Amino acid sequence: MAASSNSSLSGSSVSSDAEEYQPPIWKSYLYQLQQEAPRPKRIICPGEVENRPKYYGREFHGIISREQADELLGGVEGAYILRESQRQPGCYTLALRFGNQTLNYRLFYDGKHFVGEKRFESIHDLVTDGLITLYIETKASEYISKMTTNPIYEHIGYATLLREKVSRRLSRSKNESRKTSVANEEHTAVEKISSLVRRAALTHNDNHFNYEKTHNFKVHTFRGPHWCEYCANFMWGLIAQGVRCSDCGLNVHKQCSKHVPNDCQPDLKRIKKVYCCDLTTLVKAHNTQRPMVVDICIREIEARGLKSEGLYRVSGFTEHIEDVKMAFDRDGEKADISANIYPDINIITGALKLYFRDLPIPVITYDTYPKFIEAAKISNADERLEAVHEVLMLLPPAHYETLRYLMIHLKKVTLNEKDNFMNAENLGIVFGPTLMRSPEDSTLTTLQDMRVFSSD
Repeated sequence: MAASSNSSLSGSSVSSDAEEYQPPIWKSYLYQLQQEAPRPKRIICPGEVENRPKYYGREFHGIISREQADELLGGVEGAYILRESQRQPGCYTLALRFGNQTLNYRLFYDGKHFVGEKRFESIHDLVTDGLITLYIETKASEYISKMTTNPIYEHIGYATLLREKVSRRLSRSKNESRKTSVANEEHTAVEKISSLVRRAALTHNDNHFNYEKTHNFKVHTFRGPHWCEYCANFMWGLIAQGVRCSDCGLNVHKQCSKHVPNDCQPDLKRIKKVYCCDLTTLVKAHNTQRPMVVDICIREIEARGLKSEGLYRVSGFTEHIEDVKMAFDRDGEKADISANIYPDINIITGALKLYFRDLPIPVITYDTYPKFIEAAKISNADERLEAVHEVLMLLPPAHYETLRYLMIHLKKVTLNEKDNFMNAENLGIVFGPTLMRSPEDSTLTTLQDMRVFSSD
């Protein structure tokens, strides 16, 4: 079915999330069209059909021709039947009456019914969604094509009062950590307003670290009516009406998602882990310059471990390192990694290295990796340094800041080389494969590339 990928549901204009604030800005035209769309009318086969698939009901009429199907539908808008193809036995077709003609769609089943990308629990839902989509796209094709031309996203004047309210609350805890301030806010006012208003409030917060981050949009089925937070239009259909950012909760049409700026403000409620979480996502969610696990581990290492022999080279017990990982995932910045709990500093260094290894995108990102390798191959020392500096400037701000902070720390480690026996070369061997990985995800390729750096 020419099913639109940016479809949504019928109902009243009240949000499905009872606490979510819905200002009276939403455009009702597409919602009204959905209400007007033809309703499905199942044409039941009067007799029992031999060899009827168990997942079809009495709307299945067996092997009949297109002409017979057309006659059975009787010109009734929204009427439908299922039939088996005469030319291809074992293949099934949905015959649907719409727009004074009979439309035929190849029908599939894999546990759910589908004719395109969307999967449905029942034929009735599939037909309902299809009729809504066909009706809206027929009646409002020009309107839909222009939805993104005058978005409300950058003109959120209706959010002014809430933005000021949230900004005031965010600024109350100036003496607290940034993470605590934002987390507390997200559990009070932010829960009660849309992600669009939340974005505005955080954007205007002076304590906010303005790292650019793309939205992590995924197809989403909304329960109850929803409006696009980019164009303010209704998201139509029964399922998969639009996309939702899994990091900040922004809800938009699929076509509108291509126009949304890279200004995602991750919501702590949606970030389930510290480890294995995208670096920029984590720092924006906690409103910090760097991942707090990096700050906390380095602070602990510098407080009691700089003179430890083989620092970063000697491994701690794996099970204890996993305990530290779980503590950060569970407790965040409240994780206790003090000497009372983990007297062996190698457990803390192991947890820090594990954090870097678990990043889905390494500190030195995949797209800058080949540029670093090429820069390292330059024979002239001054030109090589300049080339490396230029590549560093290409890193995302959160990655750059994390790398900068780590390098300052590792410099302190080398200043204690007489005690810990860890010079720059030794640290390079340890951290090279941890901070940068080949886009080919090949350990051999990474090790070969590391030789370029170690030879310099």
